[in-house]
Amino acid sequence: MQNNWAGNLTFSAAEVRRPATVAELRALVAAGRRVKAVGSAHSFSDIADTDGTLVDVSALPPEIDVDSAARTVRVAAGVRYAELAAHLHSRGFALPNMASLPHISVGGSVATGTHGSGDANGGLATSVSGFDLVTADGGIHTMSRAADGGAFDGAVVALGALGVVTHLTLDLRPAFDIRQRVFTGLELADATANFDAITAAAYSVSLFTDWRGPRFTQVWLKQLADAPGADFPWAKPADTKMHPVPGVDPVHCTEQFDVPGPWHERLPHFRPGFTPSSGDELQSEYLVPRAHAAAALTALDAMRDTIAPVLQICEVRTVAADRLWLSPAYGRDTVCLHFTWIKDTARVLPVLGAIEQALAPYDPRPHWGKLFTTAPAEVRARYPRMPDFLALASATDPARTFSNGFLDRMLHA
Repeated sequence: MQNNWAGNLTFSAAEVRRPATVAELRALVAAGRRVKAVGSAHSFSDIADTDGTLVDVSALPPEIDVDSAARTVRVAAGVRYAELAAHLHSRGFALPNMASLPHISVGGSVATGTHGSGDANGGLATSVSGFDLVTADGGIHTMSRAADGGAFDGAVVALGALGVVTHLTLDLRPAFDIRQRVFTGLELADATANFDAITAAAYSVSLFTDWRGPRFTQVWLKQLADAPGADFPWAKPADTKMHPVPGVDPVHCTEQFDVPGPWHERLPHFRPGFTPSSGDELQSEYLVPRAHAAAALTALDAMRDTIAPVLQICEVRTVAADRLWLSPAYGRDTVCLHFTWIKDTARVLPVLGAIEQALAPYDPRPHWGKLFTTAPAEVRARYPRMPDFLALASATDPARTFSNGFLDRMLHA
């Protein structure tokens, strides 16, 4: 593994190792000076880079062990959500939420605070009730929500700073069906005036815009199949299958037109049986308190001429507040402002700076695994439990075996 998925980052690791067993992983961690784990390499930032040993956990046994009585699953960190979801559904279980792409690894998604969508749905990490961690001395440390209290809340979304997660235990719910509808032509004024009603119209709601006008080009509603159909008077139903990015063939998108289907075949935007794209893109995301949704969208609309020339698509979603210290949704119901950019870092970075300045009054937290230019001290200040996390990291990994350039910069600079 030389590059991340998008190819915007070449890993600087002295060596890349793919341990086939946990015992092999423990031995190489104990022998390492600097060690960093990587899953599906779908982060756009340098969060998984290292100048030491890069550990690709995808070669570890892809264990998925369902406990039907407890309604939990113990899953290897390198397993991707597509494989996990299909297995769970075959056993009659489901996760409450999924990200847009089912191709990303469970461990990496949890570590970076990746979220999915829905007013009442927590991010993916909120399903975690326990995990196993290889620490710097090669030992195994197991943590659980029940036994470790506040420290557990600090250790779930940990950016890889505490060790290498080998397995996670996730809470499950009974399998359920979803039907998906797409609408077009939602005016920005209607979106900001009716934001709460719009995002409450379905189990999961996504709004898309290219910021070439004061409107959303598409709205995707993912509704529980047994819930009554909600009126959506602010836009018109699509009359053809849609891809979020204008002009792109929708063949790889999940089923639309209100056709019921299994949760894992509707909650993601894209089907698992294909490569999600060529990687010819960059991504950023800023998460702001839900109370600031209208103001934040209005601020972005005021800079359309800056954003649109380098944008492929912007997606707006909501996620419920959680108590995980470094989750971007910590302590607040959240609106997620996601940007998929053209793959031109030199042109995109100045736009990120302008967006960050425009959103600054609204307390934005950037997604840890995506591109941003916010000063590290500003990012740290937006997490009330950051001092507690730094103390936890210092106690767990005093030699900073699991640190790297990103963590040195973001946590300590």
